[in-house]
Amino acid sequence: MKNIFEELKEIKEEFKTQVIEFAQKLIQTPSISGTEKEIADIYLSEMEKLGYDEVFRDDMGNVVGIINGTEEGPAIMYNSHMDHVSPGDVNNWEGYDPYGGKIDICLVDNQDKTVKELAECIHGRAASDVKGGAAAQIYAGAALVKLREKGFKFKGRFIFTGVVQEEPAEMVGMLHLVDKTFKEKGITYDAMVSSEASSLKLYCGHRGRVEFLATVYGRTSHGSAPWLGINAIYKSIPLINKIKDELYPSLQKDNELGQASISLNIIECSPGALSIVPDKCMLSIDRRTIPGENAEIAKEQIEKIIKELSEKDPEFKADIKVKSALEKSYTGIEYKVPKDMAPWKIGVEHSFVKAAAEALETVGQPVKYGYWDFGTDASKTAGIDRKPSIGYSPMQEQYAHTPYDKVRTDYIVKAVEGNAAIFLKVVEGNDKTFELLEW
Repeated sequence: MKNIFEELKEIKEEFKTQVIEFAQKLIQTPSISGTEKEIADIYLSEMEKLGYDEVFRDDMGNVVGIINGTEEGPAIMYNSHMDHVSPGDVNNWEGYDPYGGKIDICLVDNQDKTVKELAECIHGRAASDVKGGAAAQIYAGAALVKLREKGFKFKGRFIFTGVVQEEPAEMVGMLHLVDKTFKEKGITYDAMVSSEASSLKLYCGHRGRVEFLATVYGRTSHGSAPWLGINAIYKSIPLINKIKDELYPSLQKDNELGQASISLNIIECSPGALSIVPDKCMLSIDRRTIPGENAEIAKEQIEKIIKELSEKDPEFKADIKVKSALEKSYTGIEYKVPKDMAPWKIGVEHSFVKAAAEALETVGQPVKYGYWDFGTDASKTAGIDRKPSIGYSPMQEQYAHTPYDKVRTDYIVKAVEGNAAIFLKVVEGNDKTFELLEW
């Protein structure tokens, strides 16, 4: 009799055509942040068709599909976001329709981005962020349903979650899902697997992100008599220089995640008329944090500079705050949320990661590790809730948000098997497998 992983390999091949067609359908369906209803309907319909035990949509528009094992055990959340960024100028897409979902053979990076190789790919917006990965996760769940139908036993609960509004980077969909929907329905989770692009590697963390608004104050006067005013733009220059020349070089580096960073990305002034000396200069600052840092620590660093400047110059006045955003879902629910995402990482020696690595080895996939440059909703599961979290996905990070957006079909099929294998291995773990993260 075949063991469960031998059977899984055959099921993966059975699903090959279906999962590729499903990924293509997702890519052909626009779902810019705040407009995810149609894609959510497709997710729900597909999970019902594939035999998920429970499928529902919450009041914010997130979708959930649950598969119960034959025995009690840990609950593993498999997470994808349903939204995507704008395709931008279609003239940059080199003949591909951003919503065409065209399949062809093209030159594409190998797993390690060392060489180009010919492979079949699906082209279009969100192919690599994250619709190729979402299709693989949903069909990994379907593989578990098939295994159960064939009499194989396994522990735990597989929970697929498709969340709204990840791209704006405030985690509103994930926060609502975990803190409200799960709580109300009595759903718990022990660990999370993200479908964000990882090139079939196990991704183990990323830096956090805080958006600050620093406001430097002055006093208006007529532009013909600037000596009568205090020009807020000029007053901001010492602050800008200290951030660039003193604060940035002093920031710490994490061995895995890289350098903490700070970047001034937008400057605006008020009143903003040519004949008026501005009395406000607003600086939008992007701060990338590493474990051990948070928004308050990063804010205090800039407040210290403001204090030093105000002590030297009585006319210098400024303050800083974390920016916020008002996000409205396609169902009409609104949240005003801070633009603050926590950093996180999980060690490759953590029992959850080791179990995932063993799973990939079992199905013949090479085990490699990586870390994201960008942020993900794992800032909630790992950064806030401290639950073991990893990324595993067929998509490749370098194509995300570009007019070269694509996903390899061979990687999608491998990810169906890999995701299901990870589930089967980690649910057999012990208490250490699900130890909360610390740093």
